Amino acid sequence: MKSARLVSILLLLQTRGRMTAAQLAQELDVSVRTVYRDVEALSAAGVPLYGDAGHAGGYQLLDGYRTRLTGLTTDEAEALFLAGVPGPAAELGLGSVLAAAQLKVRAALPRELREHADRISGRFHLDAPGWYADADETPYLPAVADAVWNSRVLHIRYRRWREPTDVERRLEPYGLVLKAGRWYVVAGPGPRTFRVDQILELVTSEEEFTRPEDFDLAGYWSAYQRDFHERLHRAEAVVRLAPGIRLSGLAADAVAAHGRTGTDGWTRATVPIESVEHAHHDFLRLGTGIEVLEPAELRERIAQTVTALARTYAG
Repeated sequence: MKSARLVSILLLLQTRGRMTAAQLAQELDVSVRTVYRDVEALSAAGVPLYGDAGHAGGYQLLDGYRTRLTGLTTDEAEALFLAGVPGPAAELGLGSVLAAAQLKVRAALPRELREHADRISGRFHLDAPGWYADADETPYLPAVADAVWNSRVLHIRYRRWREPTDVERRLEPYGLVLKAGRWYVVAGPGPRTFRVDQILELVTSEEEFTRPEDFDLAGYWSAYQRDFHERLHRAEAVVRLAPGIRLSGLAADAVAAHGRTGTDGWTRATVPIESVEHAHHDFLRLGTGIEVLEPAELRERIAQTVTALARTYAG
């Protein structure tokens, strides 16, 4: 709609400053001619807007001009308050800042949108961590966040899973990621990924670093997760599943794609596993609903556990 496009132009110029007609057209996915007409409409409506010709030209609002108009649609206002995550914000030391920002946005909303925002925040609450996981202790999270924001080098002592477990590292923190209630810092050189709760000691340096201009945190994290899962599930197991038994994750995908169901209703499939140790624990919880055929090491390990359980309960 034209009215929504006019609001978008106004807000773009207010937040970004000078923009050319071509830049506005690309941002709004319209023609440059349409931008010209919209700018004329804004000027006719009394918006203090002017344009300069030439290579360095473009449209700009008069200095000091601000609008209280948010341009939010009903869905956008609802999403804004649904996305408010007070827990993580508080961990970063931004709890009061988030509350103040939401209060200001709410005050600027038209009455109808304000009612929608209140309704959505009163009916939905986001709590990302799982039920059975203890909350991670992250005493150094505010310091890491401050170093990310101010491009400061960190010197840390870090605990990893393999030997040597405690190591010292110099980090150039590019960004923070919250995944399933757990904080990770992505840092150069590399970049590499570190769990914030595994930082044992931290010293913030006065040394500054330059964050690579082409670094995309969201893109890096997506690629990191794909690589992680590929490295995680390098072994395979051949199993038979009773009717109604469901695996999860990549194993479920493998069963759905390649599983063969016999006349007895059991499904045979080759599924990825992280290791014999992990598969041993995962498959045992399915009881008699699963039979491991291969590898022999896993089948024998489960048989030994079942035999030991039978002896325990036979007594």
